[in-house]
Amino acid sequence: MAVKYLKKAIKTPSTDDHKTRTSVQKILNDLEKTREKGVMEISKKFDKYEGEVIVSKEKIEEAGRKVDQKTKDDIQFAHERIKKFAEHQLKHLNNNFEVEISKGLIAGQRLIPIDTVGCYIPGGRYAHISSAIMGITPAKVAGVKTIITASPPKDKNGANPGIIYAANLCGADVILNLGGIAAIASLTYGCFGNPPVDFLVGAGNQYVAEAKRLLFGKVGIDLFAGPTEIAIIADKKADKEIVAADIVGQAEHGYNSPGWLITTDKSVADYVIKRVPELIKELPDGPRSSAEPAWRDFGEVVLCDTNEEMATVSDKYAPEHLEVHAENLDWWLKRLKNYGSLFLGEETTVAYGDKCSGPNHILPTKGAGRYTGGLYVGKFIKCLTFQRMSKDANKIVGATAARLARAEGMEAHARTGDIRLKKYGHSK
Repeated sequence: MAVKYLKKAIKTPSTDDHKTRTSVQKILNDLEKTREKGVMEISKKFDKYEGEVIVSKEKIEEAGRKVDQKTKDDIQFAHERIKKFAEHQLKHLNNNFEVEISKGLIAGQRLIPIDTVGCYIPGGRYAHISSAIMGITPAKVAGVKTIITASPPKDKNGANPGIIYAANLCGADVILNLGGIAAIASLTYGCFGNPPVDFLVGAGNQYVAEAKRLLFGKVGIDLFAGPTEIAIIADKKADKEIVAADIVGQAEHGYNSPGWLITTDKSVADYVIKRVPELIKELPDGPRSSAEPAWRDFGEVVLCDTNEEMATVSDKYAPEHLEVHAENLDWWLKRLKNYGSLFLGEETTVAYGDKCSGPNHILPTKGAGRYTGGLYVGKFIKCLTFQRMSKDANKIVGATAARLARAEGMEAHARTGDIRLKKYGHSK
């Protein structure tokens, strides 16, 4: 039997891309000219907010008083684990080095933190406190000098107090009450007395993602992010109810968040197809309004014959989050190669990674797991190379470079070698 789709999506995460791109480009063009005035108009229009943009020290302290102690403890718990994981990643990056490639020719690299980073923290439908921890903490561990954050105003008082508290705890230097395209533009163009950022990180809705994509080049970005995704590989041993619950857990993110089941057991497939809509109906109104269209329009169930077929299908999806509910987890860890983050065994789940377990939750979507991983401490560090050489080394390197330049038709390049060969007393 070939791979069979028992449920096929009627839409893809890219369905609305063109419409989004057109509207975002227009707003960005306007904001580049109008800057602070335009940002405030956008904030008033979309967020109904006219208060302070830069969160003051007093407001940060006030936010801290509004957050209950148990939530503060949970934020601290998450921060400690994300920080510890980032610190271990930093230790395992390649160090600064220099090496003599050939006699008299020295080359090397320096790892230097990015100077200024902008971190977007979603806060519209849900208060993504964990996103503040995920974006700011690895930047701080990497040694970023200035971290400017932005999060949408929750009400007339500004961003969610839990987000403000977490951002301050993790080391944000500036916190802005701004959301959406206005926030991304403000971070990029350097509004409200802040320097333009060099690098943008953070998840957001399709408008935030598109704004980052369009501004890439003017600033660096962590990755091209689309709607969040989950894929689950499940064999006959999988707990069907847990599989269904985990798909629903991600579907509440938004109407266009795909959930994919890949299985070798038809009873698992049949159960999930029946059970997911039932679980969605039990949700509160807000999460249900997102989860219903997400599963209806974007959900897929794929039936395979073998583990190898499941692995092949999964690698084609290259899902943002990939759970494995199957036997022989070590085999899956070695075999699977395209995903944002991998969750092995039913004991762990995407929600743990989203909130507090350690690895970052800002991850590649729309198949980008084929060529990149997610946000990590190394994304905030530039690997810069350098070289120096002796006059003697020019005899070989200079002559070789000049010959190659002439072979390419680049005479001016060649002459930069010639002039040195002549000065150092070497024949061409």
